Amino acid sequence: MEQLKERILKEGKHIGNGILKVDGFINHQVDPVLMNEAGKEFARLFKNVSPTKILTAEISGIAPAVSTGLHLNIPVVFARKHKPITMPDQVLLTLSPSHTKGRTVELIVSPEYLGHGERVLIIDDFLATGMTILGLIRLAEIAGSTIVGVGALIEKTFELGRERFEKLEIPIHSLARIKSMEDDTIVLY
Repeated sequence: MEQLKERILKEGKHIGNGILKVDGFINHQVDPVLMNEAGKEFARLFKNVSPTKILTAEISGIAPAVSTGLHLNIPVVFARKHKPITMPDQVLLTLSPSHTKGRTVELIVSPEYLGHGERVLIIDDFLATGMTILGLIRLAEIAGSTIVGVGALIEKTFELGRERFEKLEIPIHSLARIKSMEDDTIVLY
């Protein structure tokens, strides 16, 4: 997606340790026009797998997931990192290491909103090591759902995350793929 690639090259900053800062349009301040275009593109890429629900992780995955859900006309569920008091005692829970947080985080979903027989499309902001997406896959599998696709706004191919779930033989699409990041240089495919 050219618009996303242009924003990454113009505003993205490699801050070291493999971390790309895109806070100005994805992770802290969200560009709704960009997210709308991303949602349209994900809907086009995944409509043929007939998803019934989108699953993402809080917080940065919510904007692209909601936009995709809008264009596919399906609900979006996000895995929380803290259990609110409104959630039932019995939850779907897994642990996932977070590169940007520097620690393991919980991913929690209420079984009220993710269940047996759902056709789940996972949408997230980044595909890097693949650990968060693997956590979302585990949650969907625990719920008895079927994963039908994975979409990421940005993929850091040098972190090899895609290989972690290619064996699932599902469509995997990234809207911008980064070949390398060294010093202040971001190289896209």
